[in-house]
Amino acid sequence: MRGWAAGFRPGRLTSVDPRRLVPRTDALLADPRLAAAERRLGRGRVKAAVAAAQQQARAGRIRPGEVAATALAALPAHAASLVPVLNATGVLVHDGLGRAPLSAAARAAVATAAGCTDLEFDLASGSRGQRGAGALAALAAAVPAAQAVHVVSSNAAALVLAATALATGPGNGREIVVSRGELTGTGAAGRLPGLLESTGARIRAVGTTRRATPADYAAAVGPDTAFVLKAHRSRAGGSGAGLADLAGLGVPVLGDIGAGLLAPSAALPGEPDAGTWLRAGAGLVTASGDKLLGGPQAGLILGRADLVTRLARHPLARALRAGKLTFAALGATLAGPPVPVAEALAATAASVFSRAERLAGRLAVAGIDARAVRALAVAGDGAAPGVALPSAAVSLPGELAAPLRAGDPARRGTVPPVAGRAAGDRVLLDLRSVAPDADDTLAAAVVAAAAVLQRS
Repeated sequence: MRGWAAGFRPGRLTSVDPRRLVPRTDALLADPRLAAAERRLGRGRVKAAVAAAQQQARAGRIRPGEVAATALAALPAHAASLVPVLNATGVLVHDGLGRAPLSAAARAAVATAAGCTDLEFDLASGSRGQRGAGALAALAAAVPAAQAVHVVSSNAAALVLAATALATGPGNGREIVVSRGELTGTGAAGRLPGLLESTGARIRAVGTTRRATPADYAAAVGPDTAFVLKAHRSRAGGSGAGLADLAGLGVPVLGDIGAGLLAPSAALPGEPDAGTWLRAGAGLVTASGDKLLGGPQAGLILGRADLVTRLARHPLARALRAGKLTFAALGATLAGPPVPVAEALAATAASVFSRAERLAGRLAVAGIDARAVRALAVAGDGAAPGVALPSAAVSLPGELAAPLRAGDPARRGTVPPVAGRAAGDRVLLDLRSVAPDADDTLAAAVVAAAAVLQRS
C-alpha cells in the first residue's frame, strides 16, 4: 500500500486505523458543494463519485480530507452528455460540432419551451391550435414567394416525406427524374439515391455525370413521373438545365437547396436560396434549418399550397414532425436578431485579423508562442462549395492541439475545449468561426492548455 496509509497492517484495527478517518457517505453528501452538485446532476451520479473518492482514500492514494474535493473534481459541470466546444476550425457550419450555433434569442426560446407551452393550443379560444403556428408564420414571412410552409425534423425527412407523398401510393407517379450528376458524390450526396428509393419510389437518372440538358429531362418525363428533383449543386456535378427549363415540363419540380438560405447572401453570391428558386418555377423547395439559416435541425418545406398541404396531411408527416424545442428555436431564429452564422459571414477580413493580432499579443505576453496569420475559412457542410472566406487565425505550437481539445475539466463551465485545425507543425485557431465575445474565453483556454502542457 502506498501513500499516507502505507503503515497500515491488515488485521490490526486500532483507533488510529487510517481508513477510519475516511468521511462517511452521508457526511460527504451533506457537504454544501456536493449538495449543490446533487441538485444539478442527481443523487446517483454524485454518490458514485463520492464512493470512488472514498475508495481512493482507503487505498492511500489521497488523504481523507481530500475526498470531497476529489469527488467534486470528477463530476461534470452539467448533466448533459454533450460538452460545449469552441469552434476555431474556420468551418462556420461544422457537422461534427453540431452545425450552426444558435443565437442567444434562440437559446432563450428553447429554455422557455422546456416547460409547458402553447405548442398546439389556442390560448384565446382554449381549443387545439396549429402546431408551431408562430414559427410557421415567421417562416412564411421570411419567404414571401412561398404560398405555404411546413416544418419537419430534418431536410432528409423533408425529402422522404415528399417522395412518399408524391411518388408512392395509388394514383401517384412512381418515378423521380433527376440529373445523374446530382446523384453522385460522397457524404449526403452519396446517400440521396438510397434515401429516395427507401420510400418505394424509383429514380430515373438523366444526362451524364457532368451535364443534363433540358431535352434530357423532357425525354424522361412521362405518365409515371411524380416530380423532377433539382438538387443543390454541392451534391455533385449538377445540371445544364435551369429551373425555368424544368418548370414547363408539366410535372412538379422539387428543389433541394440543402444549406438553407432563404434569401440571397452577399457573402455567398452563388449559393441557391429558397425565394429565388420558388420564383424561378420550383413547386416545392426543401432546406435545412441548422446550416446557413443558423437555426435548429429542421427540414423546411416551402412552395405551392396544394403540394405543401399534400405533404403536411400525409400520415407519415406525424412521424417526421418537429418538436416544441425545434419550433421555439426556429421561430426565434427567424424573427430575432442576426444569428452567429450570419454575423460570421458578414465579418470583414480586416476586423477578423485585428482580433487575431490582439489575441496573439495577449498570449505572447503570457509567454506563449502565438502569431496572427492570414487564413481562409469556409461555410462548411456542403454550403458554397469552393468558396473561400478571407479570415485570420492565431497560430500556436502544434503540441497545444491535444490539451486544447481536452479543455480543463475542473473549469469546464468557463474554459471549454477548443477545436482548431492543423497546419504543418502548428495549430490554427481561425477566428471567423469564433464569436467576438468569446475571445476572452479562447484566450483563457489557450493559457490553460499551455499550463497543462508545461506540467506534463
